[in-house]
Amino acid sequence: MASPLTDEQRAYVRTLVANARAAMAEIADYDQAKIDRLCQALAWATANEKHMTRIANMAVDETELGDRVGRVSKRFKIIGVLRDALRQKSMGVIEEIPQKGITKYAKPAGVIASLIPTTNPEQTPPVTGIYALKCKDSVIFSPHPRAKKTTGEVVRVMREALRRQGAPADLFQVIEKPSIPLTQELMSICDLTMATGGQPMVRAAYSSGKPAYGVGAGNSTMVIDETANIEEAARNTRTSKTSDFGSGCSADGNLIVHESIYDAFLAQLQAEGGYLASDAEKAKLEAAMWDAEGHRTIETVARAPQVVAKVAGFSIPDDRKFLIVKQQDIGLAHRFSSEKLTTLLAIYKYRDFDQALEMVRGIYEVGGKGHSCGIYSFNDDHIHRLALVAPVSRMMVRQPQSKANAGAFNNGMPMTSSLGCGIWGGNITNENVSLKHYMNVTWVARPIPDDRPSDGELFGEFYQSEIIE
Repeated sequence: MASPLTDEQRAYVRTLVANARAAMAEIADYDQAKIDRLCQALAWATANEKHMTRIANMAVDETELGDRVGRVSKRFKIIGVLRDALRQKSMGVIEEIPQKGITKYAKPAGVIASLIPTTNPEQTPPVTGIYALKCKDSVIFSPHPRAKKTTGEVVRVMREALRRQGAPADLFQVIEKPSIPLTQELMSICDLTMATGGQPMVRAAYSSGKPAYGVGAGNSTMVIDETANIEEAARNTRTSKTSDFGSGCSADGNLIVHESIYDAFLAQLQAEGGYLASDAEKAKLEAAMWDAEGHRTIETVARAPQVVAKVAGFSIPDDRKFLIVKQQDIGLAHRFSSEKLTTLLAIYKYRDFDQALEMVRGIYEVGGKGHSCGIYSFNDDHIHRLALVAPVSRMMVRQPQSKANAGAFNNGMPMTSSLGCGIWGGNITNENVSLKHYMNVTWVARPIPDDRPSDGELFGEFYQSEIIE
């Protein structure tokens, strides 16, 4: 149970919020061009390679999670968010629908509480910051205690970028000594919470009494059918699975492969750097990766495959990039059908597409409903059928999941670091949380000619039929 908040702590949070509102007032009259220029300055300060390399190393040193080299590539998401933000209006009239007499006006959402996950302290603050700044919001960041130094340093750089442009630095603030009571107090008095973090904090955000956008757990599952380009699918799988040592909830976790290409695809995965665990090694991995209650062990989360194998009690060659376990059983009792959050994936075999669909349904009953799935196929009917039944908010076609579903330069998904998982995942939105979610909108409605169909058109065959007494 969390310790009670002291009067001093409560005053500290209220001071942060008061500073945030004062900073918002200072930029209330900034025009679109001036705001866009600030967004560019902020993005450059946090997305340049020198900064990202330094912060990536700092994050790995502090959290002991993730990959030093791979983390630097996260700068592409900040660049993509800037692209999306600059292409949209965020003040005054943002949309007109003449045929409906509708005009929409954007307004700031207000002071935002942003919960930062331990796996993403280098990327989430700038992404949130760009969208918030674009809408003239302010943000108070609440770091995960395990990543508080890295988060604090990123926010310091963000504040300095604003200060150099003559803008108020207090548009961005950070809780220096984070705790559950402080974060709960922050969420209760801010206008909106962006809860990009673990499920306990997402649930706390939803119970704070204020609006919140949360995320859901992942368990990304990919179907590879008989029409797939095996080389492309294996290469993308390796890219997704090894990105930041599989720390993201979007990283490929389960591969459901047609029996006619199963052996060839498994061989190609090994050519891409996969290590196929033996039955004995698989048993050791299961014992090491989950505790007796079924919780993932921190020693194996977001680790190099050699580290995961060592914790499990065996060794693998230095050139191996990820682990593979053969799996066919699905269910809560079968741990490898759940989210892995590391450099390990499970591979399944299916006979026909109906079976593949049933396996997808089964896996998402274990976990990850609402998040993401994908397919490697050139069969439009298969793509359509998977889209009809998959209980997910986004489905990637022939793309590396962890590099695509939160937006990429070669797809149309909005760039973000926060993925809404809809009602399936206990979230209010299925969308990629992006600019539209950081603003209030006023709808202005002017009169239009009557748009009222006749009763006959509306009731169809039931019009003037016998009335039920």
